[in-house]
Amino acid sequence: MTRRTAGVLGGMGPAATIDFMAKVLVHSQGSRGPGGREQDDVRLIVDSNPAVPDRNAAVAGTGPSPAPFLADMARGLERAGVDFLVMPCNAAHAFADAVRAATPVPFVSLIDEAVAALRTRFPGVERVGVLAVNGCADARLYENALAPAGIEAVTPQGALRRRFMDTVWAIKRGDKSRGSIEDMRLVANALIEQGASVIIAGCTEVPLLLADGDLDVPMLDSTDVLALRTVAYARGEALPGQ
Repeated sequence: MTRRTAGVLGGMGPAATIDFMAKVLVHSQGSRGPGGREQDDVRLIVDSNPAVPDRNAAVAGTGPSPAPFLADMARGLERAGVDFLVMPCNAAHAFADAVRAATPVPFVSLIDEAVAALRTRFPGVERVGVLAVNGCADARLYENALAPAGIEAVTPQGALRRRFMDTVWAIKRGDKSRGSIEDMRLVANALIEQGASVIIAGCTEVPLLLADGDLDVPMLDSTDVLALRTVAYARGEALPGQ
């Protein structure tokens, strides 16, 4: 059996990275086959670095770029012997080119994998809501990835965006209270009212509060998509671009 080691650029934030790792384990266990053992599970080498500068401020031009940190993390994971890289943070993909330039190790884009999963699971979808933080939305990561397929992305704007950001910062402080859950649900429902027939959890903090089935329309968990694809690539599926 082909075994590839995944390198994880994490810590953005730490709880989201742990959630990603837990989902990799679930999918790895599910794909072991009869008689599978823990020795057959996917190997992850994780750099969980919460010191990476705020991606939102960097995109807005009000804070330092995380690019040098991400490039250094990628090179460190390359030295550790990983076969491909993943990054369970949507907004950080605004700086993905720095990762690609830092190392020849293949980089798997969370954005691309989420969009591919959306198109496969929901053929014919025309308008999706993306629960995205400032950096992801302002960099138009999902808008640019969805547009070639003729899919319109709707993101929180104005006061709704501020409420969403406040909820994300609360989650990063460890707040998973009923109030935070209801705030997240309120933002998602506002996107549904704007015509979204599917919601993408376009921030890896979102699945810490909401799961598919919690809303009136399906929710695509980008963390779970990346975890599923990480297991597939670790098991030998051809990596993107190869």
